[in-house]
Amino acid sequence: MATKQPRPVPQDTIRDDAASLVALKEMTGYNPNNPDVKVDAIQALADARIAARAQEKLASDAWNAKRDAADAADRVFHLAMKQAKKAVSVQFGEDSDEVASMGLKKAGEYKRPERKAKTNAVTKAAA
Repeated sequence: MATKQPRPVPQDTIRDDAASLVALKEMTGYNPNNPDVKVDAIQALADARIAARAQEKLASDAWNAKRDAADAADRVFHLAMKQAKKAVSVQFGEDSDEVASMGLKKAGEYKRPERKAKTNAVTKAAA
């Protein structure tokens, strides 16, 4: 048999192989010496490929459903934590240690805005 391929076989090639199998089935004088390439053996391999792809699809669908459920659980948890942080801020005040323990900044830790110095057009042109 063939050695392990580093990349998957392209789908165009698989479609061409399936068309070739149909043509091979229609041949009347095909009788190879190698039993691995007889029509029945190749048909069994084609059936096994289809079954494997079906199992892959089922597993992929199941994985996608589980991922969606986990994402939904993440969203619900995140929204609950946002509400809890707001509740701590309201209950204890925005400048409390409890707010800081929730991973938020205290109100006094925010830097006050500063005015930016105005520059005139002459200074900009000289630079």
